[in-house]
Amino acid sequence: MSEDLGGLSIKGELQEMTDKEQQGKCLRIVSPMSPSGLHCCYAVIIVLTGAVIALFVASSLSGRKEEKAIASPKVGYVTCPRDWIGFGSKCFYFSEHASNWTSSQTSCMELGAHLTDFDSLEELNFLHRYKGDSAAWIGLHRESSHHPWKWTDNTEYNNLVPIRGKEKHAYLSNRGISTARNYTHKKWICSKPYSYI
Repeated sequence: MSEDLGGLSIKGELQEMTDKEQQGKCLRIVSPMSPSGLHCCYAVIIVLTGAVIALFVASSLSGRKEEKAIASPKVGYVTCPRDWIGFGSKCFYFSEHASNWTSSQTSCMELGAHLTDFDSLEELNFLHRYKGDSAAWIGLHRESSHHPWKWTDNTEYNNLVPIRGKEKHAYLSNRGISTARNYTHKKWICSKPYSYI
């Protein structure tokens, strides 16, 4: 009887050893890495997931065209109308539709604005960023290739960046500022000063 118990004991130990060996083999198949290596992988996955979420949130916030309010230390609050975006001291409207240069200017005037101008490279970069992939009319025009470029308020353009082309009306393209004939249909950008509350 004691031999039987001893035999069961040895059998049990052998069975336990083979079970542990089997577990070890399974673990090596599932994960050939050490636990510290797995922890490192988990950390990388968590960081990358956080980065993807942050990029998604940032892109959805930057793509929204909604009412913005910015605190001004001198005046109180300045606001832009709904569907306009504030930058610097102006509010900008980026059209959803395309039209020729003259109709685009008329549409801006109906909104109490004009086809946009820009005062600095920062403002120009902002316009490029928000216009997307579409070309968009801006307020630069001239009477002929022998005349200077002017904004819609007739002030002369300071040649901050060169303008490509020989036509009389300017638009923002992915390559900078280009020209086209008035009847060409493009989206447009309006601008007006902030309104103060």
